[in-house]
Amino acid sequence: MEALALERKAEQNRELRERLAQLKKERNAIILAHYYQRDEIQEVADFRGDSFLLAQKAAQTDADVIVFCGVHFMGESAKILAPHKTVLVPDERAGCPMADMVNPIGLRELKAKHPNAKVVTYINSSADVKAETDICCTSANAVKVVNSVEGDEVIWCPDKNLGHYVQQHTDKKMIIWEGYCNTHDMLTVKDVYEMRAKYPNAQFVVHPECRPEVVELADFVGSTTGILKYCRESSHKEFIVGTEDGTGYQLRVDSPDKTFHFASKFLVCPNMKVNNLKKVVKALETMQPQIHVPQDVADKARLSLERMLLVK
Repeated sequence: MEALALERKAEQNRELRERLAQLKKERNAIILAHYYQRDEIQEVADFRGDSFLLAQKAAQTDADVIVFCGVHFMGESAKILAPHKTVLVPDERAGCPMADMVNPIGLRELKAKHPNAKVVTYINSSADVKAETDICCTSANAVKVVNSVEGDEVIWCPDKNLGHYVQQHTDKKMIIWEGYCNTHDMLTVKDVYEMRAKYPNAQFVVHPECRPEVVELADFVGSTTGILKYCRESSHKEFIVGTEDGTGYQLRVDSPDKTFHFASKFLVCPNMKVNNLKKVVKALETMQPQIHVPQDVADKARLSLERMLLVK
């Protein structure tokens, strides 16, 4: 019975992929997929990447339609950078709890208390918050961005764990917002110790959205793209991975001869997993749900994103 169900699922996915290819051609559309998406979505994506790479692709594409497979703030960023494109998301319920932990009113209040501080905001944030921001960043370029801004004081939001990591690599005073990623923050020191005891020859690679005490245990700390590059180029053959489990797809593609163990069974973002292949096809069939950002908000937010893209 299980084999029959798997066969039926495979047949459904084949039919969906064929329909998707047809719709992409008709709509002049591209599929952008974050590394945390389900395998079935990453398999059909035109570009897979982290927030930074996908923001670049959205800004550069010649396509008329962008289907952004990630969470809501990513679709907003794509629309801000490509305002004349139609930006679709497979499921508008795919939100980000960390992005919801900061709001423009609270950020304005903090800015009033620190009028000389520049605001650096993680791209994992709403368009309204980006509009209150001097420059955005991703985990891939956070240290470079913070060190690039003028002045000695930075308001950082919303991820306190990534902020703590950046603080170790800058001389600037950082006022850090108390937000966090629910998924990465669940990984504990106990989890890491247990996995290291189970796999003593494995290296531990971790995302800086994890707790500082977890990050301290790592053999390598980096963004999703950084982790992929490190594992691909490393001579080591076995890794304990401290980031969202969707990354396993690209890790296996890049390094089929290596073994990867995720550091916890809880490293699964439920919001990222809301999307599936059927919803991607439906989005292109119906041209819904579309992302809309008010022009006044988009114009302000665009400056913070474009400044980020200029940092080398």
